[in-house]
Amino acid sequence: MNAEEKTHFGYKQVPVKEKVRRVAEVFDSVATRYDLMNDLMSCGIHRLWKRFTIELSGVRPGQSVLDLAGGTGDLAAKFVKEVGSEGQVVLADINAAMLQVGRERLLNKGVLVNYAQVNAEYLPFADNSFDIISIAFGLRNVTDKEAALASMLRVLKPGGRVLILEFSELKISPLKPLYNAYSFKVLPLLGKLLAKDAESYRYLAESIRMHPNQDTLLEMMQRIGFDRCDYHNLSGGIVALHRGYKL
Repeated sequence: MNAEEKTHFGYKQVPVKEKVRRVAEVFDSVATRYDLMNDLMSCGIHRLWKRFTIELSGVRPGQSVLDLAGGTGDLAAKFVKEVGSEGQVVLADINAAMLQVGRERLLNKGVLVNYAQVNAEYLPFADNSFDIISIAFGLRNVTDKEAALASMLRVLKPGGRVLILEFSELKISPLKPLYNAYSFKVLPLLGKLLAKDAESYRYLAESIRMHPNQDTLLEMMQRIGFDRCDYHNLSGGIVALHRGYKL
């Protein structure tokens, strides 16, 4: 994918380089209110989704974990407790503002992790570096998702696993009109009132609809080379947790 090609930014078609800039602007805007944004978008249930991600990861003491698009570090903090002093957790994000907020938050809690500003499509780590890679609510913002998945596969250790927690396709048809109204009417209004930024919240709702659904993402993971891939629908498919192994 080169810079002249078009890709989607929400429902708009934009040049690849422009999407990278626009996504950065969105997260620069919402960084200080990212936790509030997650609470608004999920009604607070994101904490349960992330707890399930930790449980399904099978993380053990002494392992190495890469938390991509780690935001303010709530998932990374949970991994730190599991890997213990002999393990390692790297909190990574492409956005410097998000990393800064995450760093300050974790330091205030006395949680020590390593930090890296990275593009998920070109991870700057050696082959076979991590036992677990997690990416929560970040893959839909990546321009070339297949490149990112291939990069994750490369830096996973043999036997390692990737966990992708992401908004997906609601499977309860009668709830879809209500869910759409909430996404496209309520969220932008809350963004305008609380963050003076309705457009960023509108993009986030649109980006969910443009993200591959459960089966499409599963097929993409298998095509890249992940084995034993599966997924779990959470909250009726509003969110799905995909898992794949490097064997």
